[in-house]
Amino acid sequence: MSRFSLPLTLMAVSALAFMPVSHSFAADSNDGNGAWFVPKTAQPSAPAASHHRAAPVAAPAPAAMPDMGGMDDGDGAPEGEGQLVPPVLPLPPVPASPAVPKGNAPPPVTVGLISVQGVMQLSTAAQEMQQVLGERRDRLAHAVQKEEADWRAEQQKLQVQARTLTSDQLQLRVRHLQERRAKDQRDFSNQARIIQEAYQVAFHQIERVLEQRDGIIAKVAAAHGMNLVLHAEQAVLHVDGQDITEEVADLLNKALPHVFIPGDGVDPEVLAKSGKMPTTADEERLMNQAAGAQPAAAAPAPEKGSILRRQQ
Repeated sequence: MSRFSLPLTLMAVSALAFMPVSHSFAADSNDGNGAWFVPKTAQPSAPAASHHRAAPVAAPAPAAMPDMGGMDDGDGAPEGEGQLVPPVLPLPPVPASPAVPKGNAPPPVTVGLISVQGVMQLSTAAQEMQQVLGERRDRLAHAVQKEEADWRAEQQKLQVQARTLTSDQLQLRVRHLQERRAKDQRDFSNQARIIQEAYQVAFHQIERVLEQRDGIIAKVAAAHGMNLVLHAEQAVLHVDGQDITEEVADLLNKALPHVFIPGDGVDPEVLAKSGKMPTTADEERLMNQAAGAQPAAAAPAPEKGSILRRQQ
């Protein structure tokens, strides 16, 4: 359970919910082109830099001992320096561990290394995804900034005209501004969702080509007799021939030089419902068919997680 109390959590959620739209997009307009594009709604904001380390959370203090009227326990220890004696607690029996029959030793380990970031930097499909969706994100950020400026201008104009308006007129104008603000929130949030989901559609194509059972990483590793592939960032030292990053990237560019990206403004969820192409709901069945596996009920469950997403 979280150490934070429920009221504090609700306050944090409320603060995020009512944050102006411009804060989530306007700050992104100055992003450089060097970073890989990930929709900003999917990225947590970076904490502010601090030169002070956070103080560790103190362990709960033991319950106060009752006042014994200054009685000495006879051990000669100065007052306040006595040691707490640990309590004597029950020790329920536990069952003995079952015997494990001797099995075959695993094969010798042949290690390979891969840099996921290196593969993405060399991938033409990933570069295309970054460019196309980055331009859409920048256009959305510009639109948010413009609407924010227009809304503030209308707000200032209303403040100036407030003295010449009746109470009913003022309330009507204020309500119109509030409705405009709420509509902006909905529209821009929906556009941001569309861009984020378009990114997921494009990125998942690269994931599948690299990580599926008979994917590029598995094929390159098998070609070199590797039965264990680690992230290159985890290795302090390795020898030539163990890093398969460039070989994987070369095969990826041959197999997937481009990715399908939904058209600008096309809602990926609407596209999925159109029946024009398979969807993520069909993914496990398609993977089993591609691998020539048994029906889904008898097929082994796919591995959880993605090495690409863990390295984002």
